[in-house]
Amino acid sequence: MRLELKNIRKHFGPIHANDDISVTIESGTIHGLLGENGAGKSTLMKVLSGFIHRDAGEILLDGCAVEFHTPADAIRAGVGMLHQDPLDFPPLTVLDNFLLGREEGFVQNRASALADLKKFSQQFGFDLAPDSLVSLLTVGERQQLEIMRLLSLGAKILIFDEPTTGISLLQKIKLFETLRLLAQEGMTIIFVTHKLQDAEDLCGKVTVLRLGKVTGEVTCPFTADQLVRLMFGESLETGARAAVALGEPILELRNVCLADYRLRVPEINLQVRAGEVIGLAGIEGSGQRLFLRACAGLDPPVAGEIWIACAKMNRQPYKNFLDCGVAYLPAGRLEEGLVPGLNLTEHFILARHAKEFFINWIAAQSHAQARIKEYSIRGVPAARVESLSGGNQQRALLALLQPDLKLILLEHPTRGLDIESTMWVWGQLLERRQRGAAIVFASADLDEIFEYSDRILVFSGGRVAQALNAKETSVQQLGELIGGKGL
Repeated sequence: MRLELKNIRKHFGPIHANDDISVTIESGTIHGLLGENGAGKSTLMKVLSGFIHRDAGEILLDGCAVEFHTPADAIRAGVGMLHQDPLDFPPLTVLDNFLLGREEGFVQNRASALADLKKFSQQFGFDLAPDSLVSLLTVGERQQLEIMRLLSLGAKILIFDEPTTGISLLQKIKLFETLRLLAQEGMTIIFVTHKLQDAEDLCGKVTVLRLGKVTGEVTCPFTADQLVRLMFGESLETGARAAVALGEPILELRNVCLADYRLRVPEINLQVRAGEVIGLAGIEGSGQRLFLRACAGLDPPVAGEIWIACAKMNRQPYKNFLDCGVAYLPAGRLEEGLVPGLNLTEHFILARHAKEFFINWIAAQSHAQARIKEYSIRGVPAARVESLSGGNQQRALLALLQPDLKLILLEHPTRGLDIESTMWVWGQLLERRQRGAAIVFASADLDEIFEYSDRILVFSGGRVAQALNAKETSVQQLGELIGGKGL
């Protein structure tokens, strides 16, 4: 199915998310859509998949104009979208989720659906048990389920929105194999990303967006520098990380044991000093999140002691951790970090912990405007946080942090961010490091782990390796530990 987008326009108030965009995508190809956060990529794909309606322009499939008012309209025409966070129901089984969207009436033919699920699983080499709960699947497995579901509904154009965010290297390799196979069978694949390497490895052609406009189109072979110049208008140079003298111990774990309903992490001993950066590596769900939440005071350890700046914090309420200068930035920006429905001004009011009974709204809006300018957030004080792009939500979270923190805990701090936003985020964090803050972060990106960590803590299936010196550790050694070898 050949796709043409002609002169697509979409604006949200004064913001022109898509400003006269025209793109042609041939059948049987993998076409990349590249751009920084807020460039308009997701908006354009939501227009194409029927989630939002365009203000102007045309969508043509095989030369015929189409009109989508809902995602159901789009899937009937053969257009399906796999979102960055798969749209599934975790409490339901794999088969129940596979059945979603079928227009078979009140009673579903489960036997036929099971046969389809097994057929697609065999075709692509997926290993998903039909009776497994989706809540127990990894992000990569949930993507596999969504691919099969969209294919079963008749999708011929598949849109993947930042699909490599939050999945392991092995899962990414499997995903790329699947996409190449789909393209060989005549499917049209649109691969939305901000990752230059992914675009180079997978896409035959790439269209680049910046500030809602098409800045250029390149055909394979192309270089990362070409893509960067189209994305940002210039090359980006990474600065050398300044050396920092380590200070007093900020965080100490003594024989700490962590556990939830599916994982137990025993015997963690670690001391983190002021100015030190600790990276947590491992496959998602190996214990990194348990570790961060325990250090933040959100989930108490099963055993052992947690000390913050020489104060024992066991059984202390979360507020006491905040008072000790601890901050936690979760991976789920809207689910845990921000409050959907509230605007930026209201978030800055909450972050101040003011004790006044009445709110000075004029002063609050002025303060919000100053923070928006300081942190280069693309938004206004009255903008609701859910209307911001992922990169701007992350900037907002950093803007909400208190000025004098001792310990900053982060879960996937640059997940879903483009290269410029990633450099900006780490610039802010390393500036706090120079002021004496200790930083502990979890990331699925091994390049990020190696580039910014002083020491690396490896988690594998509930086991934890001794902290490694990042400069003395190889990728092979780290990969073996993540896989459980040598633990």
